[in-house]
Amino acid sequence: METHQIIEETARAAYGRLLSYLVVNWRDLQAVEDAVGDAFLAALETWPKIGIPDKPEAWLVTAARRRLIDRARRTRISESALPTLLAMSEDTQRLTSSNAAFPDERLRMMFLCTHPAIDPVMRTPLMLQTVLGIDAARIASAFIIKPSTMSQRLTRAKAKIRAERLVFEMPDAEEIPNRLDSVLEAIYAAYGSGWDEAAIADSPRRSLAEEAIYLGKLLLQFAPREPEVYGLLALMLHCEARREARYDDEGNYVPLSEQKCTQWEQDLIMEAERYLHTASQAGGIGRFQLMAAIQSVHAQRLWTGRTEWEAIAQLYEGLIRMYPTLGALVGRAAAVAEAYGPARGITLLEDIRSEEVVNYQPYWALAGHLYKQMNRKEAARSAYSRAIGLSTDASVRRFLSRQASAI
Repeated sequence: METHQIIEETARAAYGRLLSYLVVNWRDLQAVEDAVGDAFLAALETWPKIGIPDKPEAWLVTAARRRLIDRARRTRISESALPTLLAMSEDTQRLTSSNAAFPDERLRMMFLCTHPAIDPVMRTPLMLQTVLGIDAARIASAFIIKPSTMSQRLTRAKAKIRAERLVFEMPDAEEIPNRLDSVLEAIYAAYGSGWDEAAIADSPRRSLAEEAIYLGKLLLQFAPREPEVYGLLALMLHCEARREARYDDEGNYVPLSEQKCTQWEQDLIMEAERYLHTASQAGGIGRFQLMAAIQSVHAQRLWTGRTEWEAIAQLYEGLIRMYPTLGALVGRAAAVAEAYGPARGITLLEDIRSEEVVNYQPYWALAGHLYKQMNRKEAARSAYSRAIGLSTDASVRRFLSRQASAI
């Protein structure tokens, strides 16, 4: 494997951990981003000559720390920074000289991104970019806005942090519940990004789903009494249990209703059910618990052989009252169509404001399916065509094309 490729893979795997570790200690996002970028440039120049270090992450954090020290000297940062620099030096030496695992401060960093001065709307996107390394275009897709708009918003958020010299501090334990929603949203968005690209062998985001589940379990240490943490874990694990069933042996996409239950991982389903049960005992219902409950009903098909669509439709009604996202509205339309017929489903679908659904692929895929059932052929072909154009997964495009050709 070429050195440049190793550096690229290290960047993908370690960027968020390096950035988080340094920001948690140094508290200056812009300075740390610059220092980590310089460290990777130094690796590109140095590693081809000296070889790959035994501990690439420790080498990179050492290089980044040196640049932070140089910056501190140039800008004459007060002596209050010296204890932090010394502690970072000692940590780096320990990591280099021992078999200790590199500390994962990403979750702590995510809470730092919930600083009260940061626009609440931008907290989750900021986490996704800085902590989890997701590019602005992918974040924009998750939030259903233009990539250029998201990029501009992220730039403005970072400029505000820099201009106002915001100091990142970890919230007190009693503050964590109030800052939790943005962290949960970021972990869920990261899972969705990894889930969407699970079938793409060379995608750098394939491992994000596993990372998100890891971060969700880590979050229990910060918020062990928060039912929504358990709800999010249950949701991700229910979805993860069906990963292998999403594609057949030829790589063709298989929709949930047609998946073979025997391919679902029962251990993950049972683990998800335990988390969901714990959430139900904690008091207080939330968005992620309801979403997990919907997936739990789907999972029951493994034992009953049928899907209780009426129950799913009722859960979607509760979800929409609490959190009426576009995804929830489309999901309700799908469940109502299955439970009570396509005409009722298409009515709900058509009631969604058109400006919100222009670039939302699940809307058009469902519209094509329901129009097809109602024998509205031209509307079905048009909807399928738009859904195909919005699909990033080639196997999904092929599946939709087959559905359209059968009209």
